Amino acid sequence: MSGVARRTVVSAAGAAGLAAALAACGGGGTEDKGAGTKEQPGATLARTGDIPVGGGKVIAGQGLVITQPKAGEFHAFSSKCTHAGCAVSGVKDGVIVCPCHQSRFDVSDGSVKGGPATAPLPPTPIQVVGDEISLG
Repeated sequence: MSGVARRTVVSAAGAAGLAAALAACGGGGTEDKGAGTKEQPGATLARTGDIPVGGGKVIAGQGLVITQPKAGEFHAFSSKCTHAGCAVSGVKDGVIVCPCHQSRFDVSDGSVKGGPATAPLPPTPIQVVGDEISLG
């Protein structure tokens, strides 16, 4: 094989490999790649006793944060920060905290209490039956 032919074959093989790698990493699938909820409605996410009054708990595997602003009042929000898409890390002093850029969200309605985020955390419907909290 001549030098030009060899380069052409190697270049073509490299381009084909790159195309395959990009196709594998690209979109087109229907799977959820964000921090959305994973369970079906009715599956128990937490127990009411797991969620402190005035605070909350991140349910990382579900992409949720469940809060209890007042005794017996429960809310759930996406745990994906609306600023840069990082997962929130916890709830402290009545706010949901994102560790990436320190955005803070209100435990009662998910509204922004401190930026850089400008949009609230999206709510997720839940239901409380007895001491079980599940998707609504």
